[in-house]
Parts: sequence; C-alpha cells; structure tokens
Amino acid sequence: MKSLSDILITQIRNEGPMRMSEYMAACLLHPTHGYYTTRPPFGTKGDFVTAPEISQMFGEMIGLSLAQAWLDQGAPAPFTLAELGPGRGTLMADILRATARVPGFHAAAQITLYEASGALRTEQASTLAGQDPQWIERIEDLPEQPVFLIANEFFDALPIRQFVRDGDGWRERQVGLENGALAFGLGPAQPQPALAHRLEDTRDGDMIEDSAGLAPVLSVVADRITTHGGAALVVDYGDWRSLGDTLQAVRDHRATDPLDTPGAADLTTHVDFEALITACAPCTHSRVTPQGVFLERLGITARAQTLAAKLRGEALESHIAAHRRLTHPQEMGNLFKVVGLVPADTAMLPGLET
Repeated sequence: MKSLSDILITQIRNEGPMRMSEYMAACLLHPTHGYYTTRPPFGTKGDFVTAPEISQMFGEMIGLSLAQAWLDQGAPAPFTLAELGPGRGTLMADILRATARVPGFHAAAQITLYEASGALRTEQASTLAGQDPQWIERIEDLPEQPVFLIANEFFDALPIRQFVRDGDGWRERQVGLENGALAFGLGPAQPQPALAHRLEDTRDGDMIEDSAGLAPVLSVVADRITTHGGAALVVDYGDWRSLGDTLQAVRDHRATDPLDTPGAADLTTHVDFEALITACAPCTHSRVTPQGVFLERLGITARAQTLAAKLRGEALESHIAAHRRLTHPQEMGNLFKVVGLVPADTAMLPGLET
C-alpha cells in the first residue's frame, strides 16, 4: 500500500503545488491514511494530552459554567448539549458527571457531538455508553433549539492557509516538491482583498495565517444561540491576530517536521481570536480570558483541595501537577484562552464575567 507521502507526491507531480489547507486536510482526515481516521491520538498512549485528559477538574468546571448559564436562561427544555471535536469523549463524560445533580439538566439535555472521525466516534460511544449521544458530520445539522456548547482544542486543528507579505500583495505558502521530496515554497505575489486589514500591522516578509473553516462553523453556532438561546465556550491556544508561522506537528509527545511522515503526526496552528470573535456576530462575546483565570474564577483550587484530601503519594503529586499544568501562567494557564458567547442582553457565562 502506498504511504500518504507517496500519494501526495504523485498528486503534486500531476496537479502542481498544494495549499497548506489542502495538505493539512489530507494529513488529518484522509480516509485511509489520515491522522484522526487511523489512530487514537489522545492521552499518554497517543501523541498529545488535552486538558480533559490531564484532570477531571477541567471538565467539571466547564460543566458547571454551562449548567449555570442554562439556569440563568430559564432552564430551557429540551436543549442541545454539544461538543465540537469531542476526542475520546472524556470532556463530555466529566461535564455530565459534574452536572448530574443540577435539577432537570440531564432530562432536558440532548447530547450532540460534531465529529468527522469514525474511529473517534467509536471511542466516544464507549466512553459515553448509556448517555445516548447523537453525532453530526455537518455543523449545519446542529438542531434548531437552544444549544449549550463547548469547543476545546477544536479550532486549532482546522486547516489554514499561510501568506507572506510582499509589498501590497501576498505570496501563499504551498507544499511542493524539491528533489522528489515534499518541500515548502511560495506562490506568486497576488492581492488578497480579505487580508487588506493586515497591511496595517505587517511588514514585507511577515507571515499571517487564515482559517477559512473557522467562520462557517462559528456562524452556525452563533445563529442557533441568537435564534433559540444558549451559550458557547471556546477554549484554545492562540492570541489576538495571527503573526508568524505557528504550524506545528507533534508525534509521540514530541515536535517533528510537519512534512515528515504525513498522516502520522498531529498538525495544529494557533487560533486567531480576532477572527474568531468577528465570526461570532451577532452574539455577545466575553473578553479573551486566559484559561488559568477562567478556571480559578470557577473555583478549581477549592475543588483541587477537596480531591487532594483523599490522595497520598504519587497520586497526590500527580494531582498537584495537573492543577498547576491547567492553571499556571507558565504552562497552559496563559497559552490557552477562553471566549464565551451568549445572546445579546444575556448574562455572560460564569468565569468570564467582566
């Protein structure tokens, strides 16, 4: 069987260089060679660890914030409890456990998971056995009713295009061939009207990134929230406006070359939170808030102390390290940001109040 590298080399020879977004999509979601379609990427046995895999406390705080927002909006029933890119289902399982005692919450919740990978759907079904989750492949299939939604490390995996400024134009970064191997290159300088606003804060040679898939997803979420009520939490790493090459590949918990062994490494980029918030209109959005601040406002330290009282030895040390990793400014606390979305003139989600 040909490797994904062989398939891409043949395609480039026949069709010419490919956009970065096309390369990322092939690496992550190719039907038989894609990273998410062929392997379990999460946890200590995978290639990276996300916040829900680090500690149950993360999901518990998310669940309580969403449940309080549901109560603040009058406890609508039924409603969609949704997650974008649910991984192994760990986060949703922790949300459900934390909200089990919220009167009426579980009875009204219709669990909906937005997941493209069949392999991950199987894991999610196992993790959430007995919870009757439903899956959608298109964001447009999100039910027309109130939605309370979490997207944790979802937007960082959406394919992006990269552009290098050249005068008043832009040269698009592409994947082509050099000596028969995959290599990065630049297309010709061209105007990019959608990037006109970036001429004010960039210089020749600067690289910016654009995620074409971000706005379509968020516009549907924002429409449901505006039309029917609800709230959304977006948690991801990045900052205000992209600048520079943030593409990274991770394999076996280590950084690797994005062009090495396509399909065998996770590919992500930093999220442009300016673009994210622009796509949320007409919802009301919170400030971009560091993850550590958000979790501390929700009481994660008190929860950590309660759990710590029952632990000893290595289990206690691991628990303390997990709390630090989620909240400390030098770890995930500042790198990861949180944004909340609610209908206009509605109370903001707990943890994100101004």
